[in-house]
Amino acid sequence: MSNQFKNRVFGCVIVKSINSNYNADFTHQPRTLPDGTVYATDKVLKYSIRNFIKKTYPGEKVFYFKSLTDEMQPRDLGETYINVIGDFPKNDGKDKDSKNRKEVLKNLLTCIDVRLFGGTFAEKGVNLSIHGTSQITHGINRFPENAIYSEQIASPFRNANDKSADSMQTTLGTQFKLREGHYVHHFSVNPQNLDDLVTISGGSPLNDEDVEKLKAGLSRGVTFYDSSAKAGTENELLLWVQLKPDSKLVLPSFAELVSVNDDVQRTIDLSKITEILERPHVADAIESIEIRYDKTATTIIGVPKTVIFNEIHQ
Repeated sequence: MSNQFKNRVFGCVIVKSINSNYNADFTHQPRTLPDGTVYATDKVLKYSIRNFIKKTYPGEKVFYFKSLTDEMQPRDLGETYINVIGDFPKNDGKDKDSKNRKEVLKNLLTCIDVRLFGGTFAEKGVNLSIHGTSQITHGINRFPENAIYSEQIASPFRNANDKSADSMQTTLGTQFKLREGHYVHHFSVNPQNLDDLVTISGGSPLNDEDVEKLKAGLSRGVTFYDSSAKAGTENELLLWVQLKPDSKLVLPSFAELVSVNDDVQRTIDLSKITEILERPHVADAIESIEIRYDKTATTIIGVPKTVIFNEIHQ
């Protein structure tokens, strides 16, 4: 059985998007802040991690993920519980509500995405709010330009709502792409977020295997999810700063500290992060620093002296 993971972690994920649309809004355009900066929600990265884990590690239970019934309808919350975990608990007696909550909580903690990201559950009198161990921020495009363009696409079919019986025109659509983006998501991992719920329910805490699968999802999940709209979007870099188990250090968000230069290599500059990590009181609290990237495709500067480099695809 894997050991319980007790270290806190800070880091960032960089997602490269070339002539692609990493995270569209409901108008199908790349999302933008009021100043025009392109961004992506935390949900798109979490989805890619869930999708990666579900399809790469079939033995793992992933709860908060869309699935369909035999009638091709999306399952509701109760149906998903039955599909992933099993029948809803049936307890009799004075404390049945409390017993149900504890048993449902224990069962939900068998799902890796619940241990990682938490979730809310409200079904059959059981209302739970689970604070996950892993928190991910919105991804901000750190490339200087935010060039969005559109292109028309044609369907091979005629519009069935066209009242002209002799219409010969097929339908047209529009798709939107970002010319180039380098999205930076900050993240943190705090296993202590689950401590009280694990103690109350007897459920599973975050363990070493969970963390290795999280790292794999953070460094490979976006590339793994290859749709038509997201073709050209891929994982570029993972920075993982693991603190010592007893450290109380809190680090700022890395998202605004990363720079992507508008040069031929699109150099990623981590100097501002390194300046923080190499301060004596910060360095003393760090157990290890890891960077996963493809040195053939990505150029980085300003890295910490003690960093361990690994291949992003491993």
